[in-house]
Amino acid sequence: MKEMEVELLRLIEKNANLEVEKIAKLMGKSTDEIKELIGHLEKKKAILGYSTLIDWAKVLDKEEVTAMIDVKVAPARGVGFDKVAERIYRFPEVKAVYLMSGAYDLSVTVKGKTMMEIGHFISEKLSTLDSVLSTTTHFVLKKYKHDGIILEDEDEGDKRIVVSP
Repeated sequence: MKEMEVELLRLIEKNANLEVEKIAKLMGKSTDEIKELIGHLEKKKAILGYSTLIDWAKVLDKEEVTAMIDVKVAPARGVGFDKVAERIYRFPEVKAVYLMSGAYDLSVTVKGKTMMEIGHFISEKLSTLDSVLSTTTHFVLKKYKHDGIILEDEDEGDKRIVVSP
C-alpha cells in the first residue's frame, strides 16, 4: 500500500467526518485526487464503512447492554473456525467476532436492550449451535475509553470531598 493511502486512512480513521477539501489541504493534494483515492480504497475494501462513536449513556432512553462472550467451539473439519464464526456473526445481536488465542476460541460482542435479552440470545441461539461447546459471558458495566476515545469528561476532576484534621 502506498504511503499516501496509509496517510489518508490514518486521517479518516481518527475523524471520518473530515471533508474532502480539508483532507486535500492536510495532504497537499487536490480534492479530485483525494476523491479518486477514497473511491479506490472503498473499491478494494480497505475502507469498509464510516461510523460515529456515540456515548449512549448520555442519550435518554437509548442505553444498551453490551456483553463480551468467550466461546469455546469445535472447529469444523476443513474450514476451521471460519464457518462457526460466520454462523455467529450473522445474528443481528452480534456486533463483533474475533478469533482469539488462549482458553477460548472466539470472542463475541453482543448488544441488547436488557441483560435478559442477551441471556435469551445466548441460551436460545448461541449455545444451541452444534459446534459451541461452552460460553462465558462478561457484561460491560461502564465504558471509559472506546476506539481510542476517552468517554469521560476530563475536566470534571476529582469529586471527592477533602477531609482535613
